[in-house]
Amino acid sequence: MKIYKSHFSEKESDITIISDSKLAITKAQERFYFHRKNLEKYVAVNKHFLTSFSPVKVKTEFQVINDMADVAEKCDVGPMAAVAGALADLMLAAMKVQKSKFLNCKVALVENGGEIAIDSETPISVALYAGRNPLNINLGFLIKNEDCPIGIGTSSATVGNAISLGQADAVTIFAKNAALADAAATKIGNLVKGNDIEKSIKQSLDKIEDIEGVIGGFISRGDRVGQVGKLPQLIKIEGNKYQILKKAKDLVSPGDYEIIK
Repeated sequence: MKIYKSHFSEKESDITIISDSKLAITKAQERFYFHRKNLEKYVAVNKHFLTSFSPVKVKTEFQVINDMADVAEKCDVGPMAAVAGALADLMLAAMKVQKSKFLNCKVALVENGGEIAIDSETPISVALYAGRNPLNINLGFLIKNEDCPIGIGTSSATVGNAISLGQADAVTIFAKNAALADAAATKIGNLVKGNDIEKSIKQSLDKIEDIEGVIGGFISRGDRVGQVGKLPQLIKIEGNKYQILKKAKDLVSPGDYEIIK
């Protein structure tokens, strides 16, 4: 099977799309710009939605806004905590339409700023980068057909520019969609803190099971890790972690692929 990969950036969004269908990738890109435009239009006149750290109850004509608001309420976070995941979900949905109506594509993956939406018949490996944690990038998950569709969200207090009120190297959440995983990762990431590392992980794992729609979670802090729920298969990512990091956009891959310019 030939796999195609496209990467592009638009303002704060940094997106990678992987599929065996060029048309599906094109449709995903089109839907990204459509929904991003709607998002920008809405927050331009609704600043509170953009800045709130608490849920904002709204029902609008814009699907992306409604999706963000719905999962934010479930996780008790601000709606922007789900923006990357919500856009990934809507792009994946566009690819799935192509899958059913036109091309029967077997691989559909969208990664938006580290938040991932997947629906694939072919196994896909996803690497976990947990900053200074000794596990670092050599740990990953194998996403199989029976796991799909699935959303993966990660929050970190030590990696990246996103705001986290906790101290986790990585909180990775698996959920029925990427918007929920994104919001839940923020919620749980904020809870992982305190001098007792083991206790902070255990208490936060307990909270993961309280979020409806979340399948499982994995927390890494210092030299400790913990997991809860039904996780995809854990795997070891082979190779030197620093060399892998230099090819950061290859961290999510079903194998060999052709780059679409």
